[in-house]
Amino acid sequence: MTVGEAHPSPRGPVGPCSGGPSPEALRVDRPPLDRFGLAELGRAVVVGVVLVTFVLWAVLRWVVRPRGRGVVAAAAHGTVDAFEHLGPTFVKLGQLVASSPGLFPVALADACLRMLDDVPTFPSAEARAVIEADLGHPIDEMFLSFEDVPLAAASRAPGPGGVRRGGRRAVGEVQRPGVAHRMLVDLRAAYVGARMLQVFEFFRIANTPAIIRDLYNATMTELNATVEADRQDRFRRNIAAFGDNRFVTVPEVYWDWCGPRVICMERLSGRPLDRVVPGQDGIDTALLVRRGVKVWIEAVLCHGPFHGDVHAGNLWLLDDGRVALLDFGIVGELPEKWRELLRSLFRAALLEGDFTEVARSVRALGVAADLDLDDVEVGRQVADTFGPLLGRDMGELRLSELIGALVSLGREWNTSSPEELVLFGKQLGYFERYATALAPGWVLGRDPFVFRNVFPDEVRIRIAESGMSLPD
Repeated sequence: MTVGEAHPSPRGPVGPCSGGPSPEALRVDRPPLDRFGLAELGRAVVVGVVLVTFVLWAVLRWVVRPRGRGVVAAAAHGTVDAFEHLGPTFVKLGQLVASSPGLFPVALADACLRMLDDVPTFPSAEARAVIEADLGHPIDEMFLSFEDVPLAAASRAPGPGGVRRGGRRAVGEVQRPGVAHRMLVDLRAAYVGARMLQVFEFFRIANTPAIIRDLYNATMTELNATVEADRQDRFRRNIAAFGDNRFVTVPEVYWDWCGPRVICMERLSGRPLDRVVPGQDGIDTALLVRRGVKVWIEAVLCHGPFHGDVHAGNLWLLDDGRVALLDFGIVGELPEKWRELLRSLFRAALLEGDFTEVARSVRALGVAADLDLDDVEVGRQVADTFGPLLGRDMGELRLSELIGALVSLGREWNTSSPEELVLFGKQLGYFERYATALAPGWVLGRDPFVFRNVFPDEVRIRIAESGMSLPD
């Protein structure tokens, strides 16, 4: 935010005009995940009681007064009510369910849609107190106007809006009081449950403890607002790296007004992409999806850090026609060897080549190293498993099928699914709902536009040979 010369600077690890955080501000505390005590046991009991109570109550209400949506839908809405009551960890679970309808029952996925931005907030007085404590000044000194009702109620950080002194419109994320301890207890209880599920082959090969560890690492990191702001700032800069992503953006971070529990950023106006109606107002919805996925794929395969929570509330169509990625609480980054494997996988799908190069990338990771198979045979197995998925209409891709493919390949190679791919695969599931509604017939793995900067030479040759043209 632009601050007048006479206005005092905020205190904290991020100083005025610093352009970014100090190393100390980026430190992340990681309490042990595998600790299970009375707090975790008590929480597990509470979760069970709350879920049963809310679902039974919803079903009983339906029995007394039947409604058109049916008893299954009533039970699903009761589950969502329970999630909201149980707090931030379960709100995040609801957001995952809402954005991955192929992995969960349709009734539950539809009921969870309201959790993308319609969840309870905490009192405005508490939000004001957190902002003033982090930034060191009263609200009235820092804002010309301040909206106590959050613009969106995220699982851990509702966002009040306002106008800063200097006139720039802004929105903030404010961490919920007490959220860190509650989420840690929830994750510890979930980790124990995930380890117990390892007795079943499907969950052992799917590596369910890795999923919880991934969520734990992401959660502990996102509880430091300065880390999230730094990730958002870097992602915003990376978008411009190739010079052809002018229709995609990320809110600018106003570093002078950030703190350990507060992020202040540019306020953008628009609506979630899943609320855009195809064909309305002449909007090319398929192109919107392709532009957003292009930037995301470039982040994964070229830059490193990628948005790890692209559920249907975090990808927006702005009033000026641009696509915006929001909320960088969860960001993943694959090691270079894994990125090379994915590049090989997509190159084979895009250019309809063989998968032998993929096999060499697999062996470089140490996976399937002990198998008595040559690269051609390993490549054939990879092609049989992933080729049909990558060459399919994105709207028909289901996260359950991707997980099933990983399980199938893991069974053949007698190994667990790699932890590094868990977050990546989850995001492919998130794109399902967008593609189904807005880009029917679009095939991610065969779209040169998406990979024009990932494989520039190959795409250039393909364009020259086919005479096709790519959009801006």
